[in-house]
Amino acid sequence: MKNKLQEFEKKINKQVRSGNVQNAIELCQLELQKDPTNADLHIRLGDLYLEWHLDIHNSYQYIDESITEYQRALETYIDSAEIYFKIGRAQYYKGDLDKAVNYLNMATSKNPKLAKAYYLLAEVYTQKTHFFEAILNAKHAIKLKPLNSASAHFLLSNLYNVSSFRNPLSWWKSKWEFVLSLITLPFDSIAIKNVLRSISYLQFLPIILKGYMKVRTNQLGEAIEIYTSAIEKLPGFVPLYCFLGNIYQSIGKYEEAITEYKMAIWLDSLNIQAYRSLCQTYEEQGDYDSAIDIYLRLIKILPNMPEFHSNLANIYYIKGNIKEAISHYQSAITLNPNKRWTSIITQTLGFVYQENKGDLDAAISAYQSAYLLTPDDIDIYVNLGSAFYDKEDFENALTVYRSALDLDPNNAKIHCNLGFLYWGKSDTDEAIKEYELAIANDPMYDIAYNNLGVIYLDDLGRVQKAIELFKKSIECNPNYALAYFNLARAITIVGDKIEAAKLYQIAQDINKVTNEIDPQDIVNKINNLFKS
Repeated sequence: MKNKLQEFEKKINKQVRSGNVQNAIELCQLELQKDPTNADLHIRLGDLYLEWHLDIHNSYQYIDESITEYQRALETYIDSAEIYFKIGRAQYYKGDLDKAVNYLNMATSKNPKLAKAYYLLAEVYTQKTHFFEAILNAKHAIKLKPLNSASAHFLLSNLYNVSSFRNPLSWWKSKWEFVLSLITLPFDSIAIKNVLRSISYLQFLPIILKGYMKVRTNQLGEAIEIYTSAIEKLPGFVPLYCFLGNIYQSIGKYEEAITEYKMAIWLDSLNIQAYRSLCQTYEEQGDYDSAIDIYLRLIKILPNMPEFHSNLANIYYIKGNIKEAISHYQSAITLNPNKRWTSIITQTLGFVYQENKGDLDAAISAYQSAYLLTPDDIDIYVNLGSAFYDKEDFENALTVYRSALDLDPNNAKIHCNLGFLYWGKSDTDEAIKEYELAIANDPMYDIAYNNLGVIYLDDLGRVQKAIELFKKSIECNPNYALAYFNLARAITIVGDKIEAAKLYQIAQDINKVTNEIDPQDIVNKINNLFKS
């Protein structure tokens, strides 16, 4: 019986070595028909399904078949740490990281010395961005198998490198772990297979470069043909689908791009770049619901990636779901260690509170938090001053703007905001000075010209000066509805109702796009022109 099994294994291995995995699977299936309860055959068949699933020359998914075979074997070997490990590994390749963790933990509970299970746990936790748990498991794998640990050392090298921006010592740890990965490489069969697989991908480099050059020279049709032809030969080589999807996306063929990205994800459920590109395509297409679904899947895979929460928050904001937007902005702020990036998201959250929730205290608190992160960011002063102004806390607004001018005394926007603040306080002289400083620092500042024109028109009664300023504002920005509206008001005063009507009509047409003015105000002005 033993000799018979050995002979059968030789046949299987011969088929596998010659690249005929499908034939090996068929041999196993035939043998199982004779002996359907043979657990060892189920394990071998599961291994073959997994191997075929990972073969880039194959376009079919066999991960579920692999898991099924392992589970059948588990009915016989209920305490087998090896089978739990194999199921956990299959779940990892399937992209079900939580199930992978459960099965791998079962494997280590059955055999606390199963180093490869700890290593794979480290890989799973890395995918989940749980880096602390990943480091612990990688170190434990190395402790159990010091020589057979190149993969774990290499993973630690990458993990330390990720955290090196927070701790300079981690950079040195990363380099040391990389050196150890090279030293232990000859003793680690998993690492050797990974290296050989990476080297084998070099054979596809000419195809990739050829397609890339066609894209660079804008020969997109030829690039599509190259990648499509390559996919027919290598249906399991995931990057080809992403390259093809990128081309389709660039020329606005969104449905084709979506198909390619989905194919990449179907073949590799952990292909983060394919998920990102798919989200971007949905956003460009205006399909925000589908984009939300994909970002939620991404967050399920990588719950600690602030970028995904921030992008999802942006989409929720566009859709008007302010509550969900705020929630995900807060998650992004909590998760991201980069001060400048976090400051930008915090300012965005402040804007949402200010403009959509009407919660000025929360907006001020958010802007102040951003200030603590990046006190040199002039935009924070602009936003914080605006929030204080909306709250009618003019003294604090004034203090903020003056502090901003200490940082950047020639900032036109700050001077313009100060002009608006003084104007709101009925301090016309100071308002004029600030608007003139804004224009001096930015001669194309349309808002400053318009606001200064309103002061000259409504507060000082200097109509001709106001007309000059409104015309200058329109010269700077021909699509500024409010400037046309105000110019029409001034022209009405000097008696040219026909010209005023034309200007109101222009303001009305532009306002349909920009929504600067209450449309009824324009209609009322036009109607009033010819009443008397």
